[in-house]
Amino acid sequence: MNESLALALIVVILLLALAGAAVLAMLLVRARKSPEPNTELAELIRLNAESSARLQAMSDMMSNRQGALERAVNDRLDSVTHHLGQSMQNTTKNTVEHLHKLNERLDAVTHRLGQSMQTTTQHTVEHLHRLNERLAVIDTAQKNLTDLASQVTTLQSVLTNKQQRGAFGQGRMEIIVQDGLAKDCYEFQCTLSNNSRPDCAISMPDKRPLIIDAKFPLEAVTAFREAKTEEERKHAAARVRQDIAKHVGDIAQKYLIPGETQEMALMFVPSESVYADLHDGFDDVVQKAYRAKIVIVSPSLLMLAIHVVQQIQKDARMREAADQIHAEVGHLMGDVRRLRERVVKLQSHFGQANDDVKQILISAEKIEKRGARIEEVEFGRDEPAPTAQVIPAPMRKLEAG
Repeated sequence: MNESLALALIVVILLLALAGAAVLAMLLVRARKSPEPNTELAELIRLNAESSARLQAMSDMMSNRQGALERAVNDRLDSVTHHLGQSMQNTTKNTVEHLHKLNERLDAVTHRLGQSMQTTTQHTVEHLHRLNERLAVIDTAQKNLTDLASQVTTLQSVLTNKQQRGAFGQGRMEIIVQDGLAKDCYEFQCTLSNNSRPDCAISMPDKRPLIIDAKFPLEAVTAFREAKTEEERKHAAARVRQDIAKHVGDIAQKYLIPGETQEMALMFVPSESVYADLHDGFDDVVQKAYRAKIVIVSPSLLMLAIHVVQQIQKDARMREAADQIHAEVGHLMGDVRRLRERVVKLQSHFGQANDDVKQILISAEKIEKRGARIEEVEFGRDEPAPTAQVIPAPMRKLEAG
């Protein structure tokens, strides 16, 4: 700002000097043209000389001030440069310190990030391991589902074929019977007096077997379940009643033999749902079977029936064992009576022996007293010696028991 002011003053002085020189030149031209001496010219020359002197002084003063201004500017520049250098140095130092701290922070962050990534990697590995285990379990479950689906498909094919379905019902019935009864309590495919062969005959205490039939007509029930229209459902229901009634009649004719089998037989249904459908929608068929002494049983009811038969057989064995125990107790009581009689005889013998022992003790006491008197006898006296009397002990003959 000072440099600009100094330059402006110099420009003003030069303009004034140029204006004064122009005015002086114009006055000199007029003086040469005028023949008379002009006082104004002389005054102007004088003023011009004074102006020139003042301008010279002002120029010197401006030169001095310009030098001082340059020195002040140079000093100020040196000071600014010094402060700037110190500021730059402090800034550089602070920057270095900040960079050092930033480097330390970056190291700490890198360390923490490394630990976090290590922990995250470990957790990820553990989760992947657990995921692999779960995937293995899922694969096993999927394999089991696949096997189950194949088994269901096989079961469907079995249930579709009448012979295979009969074998399936026979197998379920045999498993239930074998689990509940001993081997000598039942027989599969035995032959009756009318040459019929029931699926199972369970031995009963009265020697008349309980017959179980496992050939249930499932086609009509399947058609009843799959019926979509009311007409199809009605036709399938009539077929169910007809097939079950015919099967009940066949069982009653073949397996209910008076005096040989039980008065009641069991018709095994190898499905709980089919049994429930029969009781829900065909109660009349079930009642007709009851009146014909044919009981329709599901797997759970067959288990219950087998349990009841097991208890009946157990009670029969207990009754047989009770008869044997009663007979053995009678023999034992006879032995006890004979033992009592012999003990009474032995007691009488002991009483007689006790009396004999008492008599012997009495004789021994008498002998002892006589011996004492003999010891007191003086041989100087001529006294007749007393005659010792022997008392025979009574002897009794023991009777043989």
